[in-house]
Amino acid sequence: MLPTQKLSRSRTRKRRAHHALRPVNVVDCPRCNSPKLPHAACDNCGYVRPGLSLEIQKEE
Repeated sequence: MLPTQKLSRSRTRKRRAHHALRPVNVVDCPRCNSPKLPHAACDNCGYVRPGLSLEIQKEE
């Protein structure tokens, strides 16, 4: 079926007002100060939280 009436631009844009992308939240690693996602291990040094650290082997 086809729409019975054309939707105006304002009505379409009101509907799509919530479709915008939100920026990614990043925080600085307390150990090496590189940007990382919150509540995640650091990609650079493997720091997670005090008392827990993951061993990351670098590729050669």
